[in-house]
Amino acid sequence: MIDSSMEIFFEHLRVERGLSSHTIRAYEADLEHFCDYIQNGMSAFAPESDKSRKQRVSVDLETLKRATRQDVRSFLAHIQGSGCSVLTVSRKLSALKTTYGFLVRRGFLGENPATATRTPKIIRDLPTVLTVEEVTKLLESVDGEDAISIRDRALLEVLYSTGMRASECATLTLSSIDFSSGLVRVLGKRRKERLVPLGSFAKDALRKYLNVRRSLGNPLHQFIFVNAKGGPLTARSIQRIVEARALKALPYRDDITPHTLRHTFATHMLNGGADLRVVQEMLGHEQLSTTQIYTHVSVERLREVYVKSHPHA
Repeated sequence: MIDSSMEIFFEHLRVERGLSSHTIRAYEADLEHFCDYIQNGMSAFAPESDKSRKQRVSVDLETLKRATRQDVRSFLAHIQGSGCSVLTVSRKLSALKTTYGFLVRRGFLGENPATATRTPKIIRDLPTVLTVEEVTKLLESVDGEDAISIRDRALLEVLYSTGMRASECATLTLSSIDFSSGLVRVLGKRRKERLVPLGSFAKDALRKYLNVRRSLGNPLHQFIFVNAKGGPLTARSIQRIVEARALKALPYRDDITPHTLRHTFATHMLNGGADLRVVQEMLGHEQLSTTQIYTHVSVERLREVYVKSHPHA
């Protein structure tokens, strides 16, 4: 619940920073948790069923003004002590730093109580990727000639060919694809556009799909991928399609999602000799450090090949 005095901050997130409604809700939840802690102390960490108060805590300016640097540190310590991951702690600290930074810049506060708190070091797991053989098996398993199968093959080919997110794939329109140049215009996070090459397999699969697209509910809108009734596929629908197709093609793998194809795209590009900054641009990463996780995957692959191939390994 947002107090009227804080609406200006959430408007800033929506309009100036272009954040999605999902991300803004996450900000609200994190700030609500912090305000709950400032107002009610340790009871903020009790399960909802154990709390005597029934109303949600308001995210309000006066509560945020009361917080000190020690409050911020204690809040984060209690979160981590209650079993939350380092990633969750880092996200909540980032939300506090962003919020307080905005309030200081706008003159609501004199200093940022979160600025001196260090972000905990996150040890990232290596992303799950498919081998070339596995991704080929997945793609070639969708070989039906009905409209749904043709759509699903095009969907998988586009995801693997471009490395785009499921949410980005869901927003592709007919004007997003330029078959003559072989480029697709992708609308990424914070509504930033980027151009990504579309491979020959993906182009062929897309052309075949677009020829039968009208048979799926005769869609009157411009979104490329549609459901059986002609409505646009959502990111969640795309995820379900990928998971279902993967489970049939690779039944020993139950961890394949659209993001797996994104990880696979990046890893295969780097294994093939692509420059790290080129892959960064294709993925739409703002920071090169985000893309560098895939170099670790490539190094792991190098080690595997070395151990299997070298006589003295």
